[in-house]
Amino acid sequence: MKFHHVGIACHDLNTTKEWVKSTHPIHEEKGPVFDDLQNASFITLRTKEGFLIELISGEQVSNILKRGISLYHVCYVVHDLDKTINDFREKGALIISAAKPSRLFNGKRIAFLNTPIGIIELLEE
Repeated sequence: MKFHHVGIACHDLNTTKEWVKSTHPIHEEKGPVFDDLQNASFITLRTKEGFLIELISGEQVSNILKRGISLYHVCYVVHDLDKTINDFREKGALIISAAKPSRLFNGKRIAFLNTPIGIIELLEE
């Protein structure tokens, strides 16, 4: 498992993007991309140091935004998504979203799990 990105929920992608760009040296920007499977829009921003920030807006994050939460998830890249999901479930994690392809990551499968340390997204290599 290797760290990939941090996901930030936001009401407005462009407003949040401009704030991030004013406070971080951005090297690369991708999006916005709408993913109908997740019913959400995304922008990714990579800092000059290589840190990836994923901005998420839409129905998927509306409930956490209502509670004033913006730090949404941490994402890890994994070799075997199905095995990793099972390993996490054996340790008490709950599946929020089963494995499905992601438009943002060129059809690679992702899954979201609720864990004792927060929401974790798994991205298959």
